[in-house]
Amino acid sequence: MDLRIFTEPQQGATYDTLLAVAKAAEDLGFDAFFRSDHYLRMGNADGLPGPTDAWITLAGLARETRRIRLGTLMTAGTFRLPGVLAIQVAQVDQMSGGRVELGLGAGWFEEEHRAYGIPFPKEKFARLEEQLAIITGLWATEVGKTFDFHGTYYDLTDSPALPKPAQKKVPVLIGGHGATRTPRLAAQYADEFNIPFASVEDSARQFGRVRAAAEAAGRGADALTYSNALVVCVGRDDQEVARRAAAIGREVDELKANGLAGSPAEVVDKIGRYAEIGSRRIYLQILDLDDLDHLELIATQVQAQLS
Repeated sequence: MDLRIFTEPQQGATYDTLLAVAKAAEDLGFDAFFRSDHYLRMGNADGLPGPTDAWITLAGLARETRRIRLGTLMTAGTFRLPGVLAIQVAQVDQMSGGRVELGLGAGWFEEEHRAYGIPFPKEKFARLEEQLAIITGLWATEVGKTFDFHGTYYDLTDSPALPKPAQKKVPVLIGGHGATRTPRLAAQYADEFNIPFASVEDSARQFGRVRAAAEAAGRGADALTYSNALVVCVGRDDQEVARRAAAIGREVDELKANGLAGSPAEVVDKIGRYAEIGSRRIYLQILDLDDLDHLELIATQVQAQLS
């Protein structure tokens, strides 16, 4: 079971804070550092000092880390044109020496689009499908040849399809709870399928749908990696768990029901339940980015047992 650190910088974080978390994650042996792609805070957080851009952040981290994988859960398809995004991701992959992964979603948070003047189209999922075809098609085009795509929403003619990523294939993550279109899209384009903030039971059902879609597409169910994203709140004792829950404005019982919370033993046990249904990777949503002791506890008391 891989453990990855997943941050939500729109809630309030500077680049330096994210760098500190990424370096701690690398030093403590976590598999990757991922971040969300949002420009507006959610809930009661103040969001100060303001949003940071996902791919600018990852470009900086690419030069300041050595080992950990870097990526997004999920890049919003509404924020960037697919040709531009293919260039950005390829460049960051080169800057990192081939450590980038692209999580791509349709985009959903309408309020942040209004706040920053970003169009919020109705036909987001159909656009996402074309975006995936374009990005993967650009990367797969041989050097010296050109790429064309003529769709409903995007039109590319005689693209040189450059630059190329450092990796032969940048892993693509697709995720979500959709019962029909999401599994089909994952089966066609994804190297990894991620379901965010879902119970063991709901995860098992969605993994089953994706497995069936992959089989129908002729790939085989095990061609994809299956993963979960879950909020985490671990403490050495009940008081420490309660303190960490209060720091992120959550209740302990709710966190235990909907995430990974409690003692290291409790969290290891719950992760084991996800492993039993085929999850091979957990993205640990860290909401208090100043609490680096939390990362150390997870590394030494949770990750060590899973290894």
